[in-house]
Amino acid sequence: MELRICHLYPDLLNLYGDRGNIIALSRRCEARGIAVAVEECSVGEAVRADSADIFFIGGGQDFEQEVLLADLATGKSEAIRTAIEDERIFLAICGGYQLLGQYYRTWDGIQMDFVGALDLHTVGSQERMIGNYMFETSALSGGSTVVGFENHSGKTYLGEGVEPMGRVLAGYGNNGEDGTEGARYRGVFGTYSHGSLLPKNPELADFILASALKRKYGEDFSGELAPLDDSFERAAHSYMAARLSV
Repeated sequence: MELRICHLYPDLLNLYGDRGNIIALSRRCEARGIAVAVEECSVGEAVRADSADIFFIGGGQDFEQEVLLADLATGKSEAIRTAIEDERIFLAICGGYQLLGQYYRTWDGIQMDFVGALDLHTVGSQERMIGNYMFETSALSGGSTVVGFENHSGKTYLGEGVEPMGRVLAGYGNNGEDGTEGARYRGVFGTYSHGSLLPKNPELADFILASALKRKYGEDFSGELAPLDDSFERAAHSYMAARLSV
């Protein structure tokens, strides 16, 4: 078995070690004998909807998001929408998560129209939501507890057909108001969790890998991944979960 991963805008959207998610997915595949190929795609480079089994978009600031608008308009937005409707797996962090939505409106009223693949929008505020946080994912996202780090001034609101990735246990999540965190639509996992997310949340990492393998191989994939020694990963997870549970 093999998986292809496309890292979109790795040079512009890589806050707080988001690239570590690519490393975690790759190494967890390799440890199980699953071949993995990673391709990077940045400004000026074309992306096909069928070019990968997993697409990854990291986080960035408002400036980077604005810079990318022209490039997305060259055909990337359409390719991303097509890939999502084809139920290919997407992991999108913070700014990358916002980019998949309809628009971002700054606190002073300037609106940037984004990819429009998910019915969600983000509104900027003058106060930042920042710090370590924790949320419980829904059954649709594997039903595990996730620890991470959030730093965003944008408040995201989900629309029709989009489910939250989970419920906040500590911290702010999507908007600090409704207790939701992240978004799930078809194969998309959108979240505000930097840190990077997957190294200290191995259950979620494996759920994303299993989802990609199931989509690609269907009945030829049993649905079960061989267990790994996650003692270091679980220690990091447990330490932060204990701090946030006080």
